[in-house]
Amino acid sequence: MAATAHLPKITATMPAALRKKWAAWGQAGQDSFALVMEARKGVPAATAFEVAEAFQLQANELEAIYELSTKTLRTYSQEKKPLSAASSEKTLKIISLYNLGLEVFGEAAAFLRWLDKPAHGLDQEVPLRLLETSGGIDLVAEELTRIAYGDLS
Repeated sequence: MAATAHLPKITATMPAALRKKWAAWGQAGQDSFALVMEARKGVPAATAFEVAEAFQLQANELEAIYELSTKTLRTYSQEKKPLSAASSEKTLKIISLYNLGLEVFGEAAAFLRWLDKPAHGLDQEVPLRLLETSGGIDLVAEELTRIAYGDLS
């Protein structure tokens, strides 16, 4: 079953090198022009598994976000292929979202709990399910910004 495919194990803390790379890519995700330029270069396919690890995604959730099977993502990763521009853009936005979530909630565990529960400001949608589209990622980021500024309506 796809939901039980082997994804990377979650670590308690993100390795320093990965944290540094994600911080730089997260900045690109906040600047529209930089986002497009970085996405056109293509993000390494292995980054999809980093996203899965950071967000504690099941295989089926990862496949829904990337519209690719984990087998295909693994093959691309082993062959050191980049993701498409569209998937790279989505990845950069998700990384930026992760960084924003850490800022707002102070820790990954609290952010991940919030992502997995219906959100009032998102019409009771589960934020994690909205990461399947670029527009959905934007909606979740906007909700995080509202939470950061205390606008919970």
